[in-house]
Amino acid sequence: MEEGRIVTLIGEKLAKEGEEFIFLGMANKCDECRLKRVCANLELGRRYRVVKVREDIRHDCYIHEGGVSVVEVIEPPIKAIVNAKHALKGSKIIFKPVNNSEPALHDLCHPAGLRDGDRCTVVNVLDDLPGGLKLVELKRE
Repeated sequence: MEEGRIVTLIGEKLAKEGEEFIFLGMANKCDECRLKRVCANLELGRRYRVVKVREDIRHDCYIHEGGVSVVEVIEPPIKAIVNAKHALKGSKIIFKPVNNSEPALHDLCHPAGLRDGDRCTVVNVLDDLPGGLKLVELKRE
């Protein structure tokens, strides 16, 4: 298994290569399940991408109709808006959400899966934006 991959369980309907999701935590009913440690091995509020589905392994689940599948996930790069002086490909930064009053940019200024203070690497610089800002792809360290 490649470095950075995590084996976990997710609902069968979400278990498709390339599918992305935010881990929102466990339901109360999960406390009764013998597999809860495998489902709960992701970090709350982080974005994940399914990179491999182990087709031959499925388990019953109290929550997911059709059960859960064993998958391998990674934390993918996340698009975000940062100050242009920090937007150099390959540079290590500490993510700081940008305050921008334009509603259309809110999700890029405060991307799901990243938190203020996260250590990240700038994977790609995608676009120049007004006000000394740039759209980048960040990979959390």
